[in-house]
Order: sequence, then C-alpha cells, then structure tokens
Amino acid sequence: MNATPTPEVRDETASEAPERLEHPWLGRVLFALAIVVALSHLYFNTLGTLSEVWVSALHFGMFGLLCALSVPMLKARSVGGARLVLAVDILLGLAALGCAFYLIGFEDALYARGVRFSTADWVVSIVALGLVLEFARRTTGWFIPLLCLVALTYVAWWGRHVGGVFGFPGLSWETVLFRSYLGGDGMLGSIARISWSYVFMFILFGAFLVRSGAGDFIIELARCAAGRFIGGPGFVAVFSSGLMGSVSGSSVANTVSTGVITIPLMRKAGFPPRFAAGVEAAASTGGQLMPPVMGAGAFIMASYTQVSYLTIIGVAALPALLYFLSVAMFVRIEAKRSGAQHVETEEAPRFLEVLKGGWHFLLPLVVLVAALIYGFTPTYAAGIAILSVVVASWLSRNPMTPTVVMEALVLGTRNMITTAILLLTVGLIVNVVSTTGIGNTFSLMITDWAGGSLLITIVLIAIASLVLGMGLPVTAAYIVLGTLSAPALYGLMAHGQLMELLMAGQLPEQAKAIFMLTAPESLVALSAPMDAASARELLALVPDDFRRQLYEQALSPHTLTLLLVAAHMVIFWLSQDSNVTPPVCLTAFAAAAIARTPPMRTGFTAWKIAKGLYIIPLLFVWSPLITGSPAEMLTVFAFALFGIYAIIAGLEGFLEHELPWWLRLAMFPMGALMLWPHGQLALDFLGLVLFLATLAWSARAGRTSATALPAPGHA
Repeated sequence: MNATPTPEVRDETASEAPERLEHPWLGRVLFALAIVVALSHLYFNTLGTLSEVWVSALHFGMFGLLCALSVPMLKARSVGGARLVLAVDILLGLAALGCAFYLIGFEDALYARGVRFSTADWVVSIVALGLVLEFARRTTGWFIPLLCLVALTYVAWWGRHVGGVFGFPGLSWETVLFRSYLGGDGMLGSIARISWSYVFMFILFGAFLVRSGAGDFIIELARCAAGRFIGGPGFVAVFSSGLMGSVSGSSVANTVSTGVITIPLMRKAGFPPRFAAGVEAAASTGGQLMPPVMGAGAFIMASYTQVSYLTIIGVAALPALLYFLSVAMFVRIEAKRSGAQHVETEEAPRFLEVLKGGWHFLLPLVVLVAALIYGFTPTYAAGIAILSVVVASWLSRNPMTPTVVMEALVLGTRNMITTAILLLTVGLIVNVVSTTGIGNTFSLMITDWAGGSLLITIVLIAIASLVLGMGLPVTAAYIVLGTLSAPALYGLMAHGQLMELLMAGQLPEQAKAIFMLTAPESLVALSAPMDAASARELLALVPDDFRRQLYEQALSPHTLTLLLVAAHMVIFWLSQDSNVTPPVCLTAFAAAAIARTPPMRTGFTAWKIAKGLYIIPLLFVWSPLITGSPAEMLTVFAFALFGIYAIIAGLEGFLEHELPWWLRLAMFPMGALMLWPHGQLALDFLGLVLFLATLAWSARAGRTSATALPAPGHA
C-alpha cells in the first residue's frame, strides 16, 4: 500500500504544504497520524468513556500536532532553512500533545492544591495558549489570534481602565490561564466539545461520501435533472451545489469541487464568465444553509439554544430550498437575456442510467436521517452513516477497499485541521464574553441603538456580520455574533409576539399575574383589545427584571423555542454574506480563479445573485416560515417564492423578455405584496395574480421577438 496521500486527498486543504505531504518519510507519518486521529475520534464519539475535558485536550493535542507538521510556521528559502523550520514544527507539535497529556496526568493534583498553580501549571498553560494562537495564525491568518489577545488582556489588564458599561474589574493572570486551558473552559470548553463530536463526525461522513464517488454522482444527477433546460448548466451548478453542500458543509470546498465542472459548462452554454463564477459562488454559499450538515452552524446552534439538532435541520430545509431557487431565478433570467443554450442531448447523461449506477450513494443519507428520527444522537447517527457508506459502496462496481477507507479517514481528518484549530481558538473569545458579561451589555447596546426596532436591529447585525466576516471565517463570525446579539434579537421577537397578544386582548391569565405584581392598575385594560400605542404603554410598566418571566408566562414553550431558533437562524444566515460580499469574499474569489475573471467584480456579481441571504431572514422574523405550523410554513414558502422572483425581475429588468422601465419598477410592489407580513391572503393572491399575468405577457413578448428575428444567413 502506498502511504502517500492520493491527489484527491491532497487537494482538499490548500493551506497545507505539498512538499511536506510528498516528503519521503513525513508524508507517510502524516498519513498514519491522520488515520490514528480519525480512529481515536470515532472511539471518543461512540464507545469512549473518557471525560469531556480529557477528550477536548486530546483533540487539541492531536490536531495541534497535525497542524504543526502540515502547515509550516513560515516558508523557508533554502533546504537548510526548511529543515530547521520542520524541526521547530515537530517540537511545537509534540509540545501541543504534551500539554494534553499534562492536563490528563496532573488535573487531580491541581485541584488537590486548591487550584493554585505550580510552576509547571504556569508553563503548560502559557505554552498551550501560545500554541493554539500560533496554529490559528497559520490556518486562518492574524485576525483571530489578535482578537483573542485583545480579549484575554481585557480580562486581565486593560478592562479595569475602561470606564462606563464596558469596564471590567479584572481577573488575575492565574485565573485567566486556568479558565482558558486547565480548567476545561476556554479552548477546551463547549465549542471544543462541539468540534470533536458533531463537527468532526459529519466532516468525516462527508469525506467518506466524497471518497466513495458520491461527488461525481451528485454532479451527474444534477446534469441529467437540469441539464436539458434552457440555461441548464446554470441549474446544474445550483442543484449540484445544493446536494454537495448538504454533505460537505463548506462553501469554498463546494466551489472548488463542483465549480471546476459547472463553470466551464456554463461558459460553453453561453453564460458570461463573471456570471458563471458568481452563480457558483452564490450557490456554494448555500451549501452551509442546506441540511443535514450546514457547516458547523447546526451543531453550534443546537448547543446554544438547547434545541434538538433534528428540529433545527427540520426548520432550515424550506428556507435553504428557497435560497437555491432564488439563485436559480437569476440563472433563468440571465439564460433568456444572454441566449444561453441547454446542454446537448448526447452530452447530458440519462437519469435512469445515472440512478442505476449510483443509487446506492443515496442510502447513507437515508440512513442518517432515519437514525436521527429514530432517536440516535447526531454523533451516533453520523457513525452509523459512515459505516453505511462503506456497505453501500459494496453494491457498486467500485467498492471501498481498505486502502480507500484509510484515504477517506485521512481526507476527513485533514479537512478538519483548520476547523478544529478555529473552534478551539474561538472558544477563548466565547469564554471571555461569558466571563465578563459583555454579551449582555452588547445586546442592550444594540437594543438601545435600534430604539426597539427589529428592522434596525437586523441591519446592525448584518453590518456587524459583514465587518466580522472580513477577518473571521463564517463559523467563527456566527459564534461571536450569536453570543453577542442573539439575546437582543430574541428579546425583540418575543416582545413582538407579546404585543400581538395584548392588542388582540388574548393575554393568558398567568401572564396577567405579572401585571398584577408590577402594575395592578392595568388589569382592567388587559381584558379588551387595544391599539399598538396602548400596548406599548402597558409593557413599559413592567420592569426589565420581570420581562423574561412575562414572556415565559405569556408564550408557550414551543413558541419561545422556535423564536430562539429563528433569532439564531437570522444571525447564521447573515453571517454567510462574507462569502460573497466584497472586499473579502473567499468563495467568490475561488470561483473567479476557476473562471479567470476579475476577483472583485466577480464578488459583486455573486453578492447580487445571493440576495436571498438578506430577504429570507426577514421572513424568519415577520412570518411563520420557521415558527408556524406546517401549513403556514408552506403557505409563506409558496408566496415568498414568487415574491422573490418578482423582486429579482425588478433588479434585473428582465423576465422572459426585457421589461419596460415602468413595469420594472412595478415588480417591487408586486413582490412586496407577497412578502410583506400583512397576514392577509387576499393581498398575497393579488400580488401573485399580477405577477403571473406579467410573466405570461413577458413570455409571449419573448416568443414574438424570437419569431421576428431574421433567420440565420438572411440578416
């Protein structure tokens, strides 16, 4: 067996140094080490009984060692320099592993001393902290390490010199280091536990699917499902990115894996190169919105909200589908405008042939969903699904051999390096936020700035997510922003629900008891419907300390749970915009490299096509798309589909045919009629009828202009 990773494995992690992976002995060491790490984590998540802190420490040590050996500290200019850098990296990697074993071996002694640091405790804590910051610098750049240093020094040093609401009395460096490493918080806290459990298992599951050949099957399935339509290659890009993203959970990986096929296909069909790259970037961004994986966001959201993972992916499905359909609308309009052709019949695969050759690739997804519904935890479900990939491959012509299984283990482990280091490091920031209470202060500040307006709050969160996204990966941006602003958004959404009950005169009796304690003179007014101004006046009588109790008494636990999920989902969606929004839009830049188009202009094109990232989160807040019954959710979905189509037609000035300026302007109020949360089906249907009439007129005008064109050779 050749221990050197295959090309398919090598291409997945761009930050790794190819010369190290191809090194005569280091490549074999990295290959074997990745297998050991993967098998260890499979044991931790299925059969293991080690404490969570110990597993988190081993997670840090193992991936610290892998990162040190795979990603050089700096690029050497000579052979001697490369050897010196390698020697230093080996020492740093072993030091990370040593820090993990020290915590396991001397944790009891630390508590026996009354949590008083010995010299060794000081050294190990400082080394562990320095190592994780250095590894974060290698994998994600300078921004995250610097942000961590600012946060840690705020707690221990300069926070006490800050006046006002952001002042903090400060903790000793011993306490800061204890809470950062040895105490099982910070880099070994809840975010680390999410990293070594949910995130690792699903990234490994995606790697097994890719290595078994599911990626090729997904692209072929997309080609035969959408390839024969006008603008078919664009639909292939959207469809394949949705399917691939549902298992990979990485927008950049989605772009480079499907884009090398779909972007040339779109260009060949007649789409402008920049538009082709923009579609691929926008569609690949949706990969982190599509269940079941959703990047790491679904698992972190489940941990934050204490809502089941199955519930989160259940409510995320319709919005994700709506997003992909919005991208497909841009494709349809551009195909009609630019005259893009469909894929030739002989080039497009036949559906039955593709399904016959790859139906077994769908079995692991069925097994995964079935295991989750049956009641298995996500980690066990992912473990069962990984086994099902291997078993399903035996039904194909290319069953997974032991060599291929090992390559899949290596692929999953190496794909996890950057994510593991990122989550370990971000755990330090989350710990500082929870220790200092700055998250509550920030939420109150957002509420104050917004003046109680939900829309202004969402705009502020969108701006913050864009700024954070310039320096943080999407997952880290969501963690930081969710910690800081989710309470404010959740509170305003619950406040809105309570206002509706007050205005309808339907406040539950148990909620009236809160008013009896705080404002007994208001009890008479609570029995009858009232206007919005009166409702606001009554709520103003309730002190802030009683607000949470009032929400819990007035709203059902199910409603509060879904409101919390909706608040986090808004932040999670808005956090994705850094993928496609200049000046820093890595997904768009990756697509531009494939299409050979200007990166920044491609970024603006992708940003335009990804407008669903901004429209659909508004539905989370003001419509029952997430919080309603299945019938209400489907109703909102149906009208939103046509409402977004109308707005896109207005943005593009084109439907099936070019729109006159006055009709282009009319598209926006038509879309608003179907999207605006007025709660009146009559207005929704009015907007739908007007739009369908415009669509029919545009289609007829398009056919008329096509027949009026001179035949080729008779111009």
